[in-house]
Amino acid sequence: MFQEEMEMRFNRNYWIISILLMVVLLVIGVWVVRILGGNMPYIDVWTRGPVELLSDTVIYTIFRNITELGSQWFLVPFVITAGIIIWIVYKDWLPAFIFSGGTLLSHGLNLLIKHLVERERPRILEAANAEGHSFPSGHAMISMVCYGLLAYFIVNRIASAKLKLAVQIFFSILIFLIGISRYIINVHFLTDIISGFVIGFLLLVGLIYLYESLRRRKSRSGD
Repeated sequence: MFQEEMEMRFNRNYWIISILLMVVLLVIGVWVVRILGGNMPYIDVWTRGPVELLSDTVIYTIFRNITELGSQWFLVPFVITAGIIIWIVYKDWLPAFIFSGGTLLSHGLNLLIKHLVERERPRILEAANAEGHSFPSGHAMISMVCYGLLAYFIVNRIASAKLKLAVQIFFSILIFLIGISRYIINVHFLTDIISGFVIGFLLLVGLIYLYESLRRRKSRSGD
């Protein structure tokens, strides 16, 4: 009876999440159509004013520093170092490969989508790694995958439920702050950030699923 109830609850949650994702992807699709048509999505029209008032404020300075945690100059050595540490801790190349390769894949996919959409940024800021096209935000998308995978592999090595929750909350806040920093410092539109989060999340889930599948296959083969 308990098992049946759990299965029903899982199936209900699965369908709710699936429907929500489809709705969000549909909305993003509408945004892309408007952008390709040379029009700005309404949410960007409504949210341009507030961010333009933040220039030269303390808030701007704080988020200008936070954004560096998702910039290439920081992430490249970070991913290499974290990948090596994951390999040592797990004593297995697979999680390190998924972490490093997944982060690199997210970067490549982000560049591909940007090339296809070709949206201009609200402004170029070379010092903040804000050049080229705007949609979707690379900081939001790549940080979701990089820090999301890191949190996943850390949590898998922690026994305490409270500590697991603390790690998940910490990285969730970090990912959000890095992504939203791009809007605050006015190098991305808000729709770029939201789309980056969503695409990054879907890629993150896919990479975790791939890792678990390969891990089970390796375990069965005795490798």
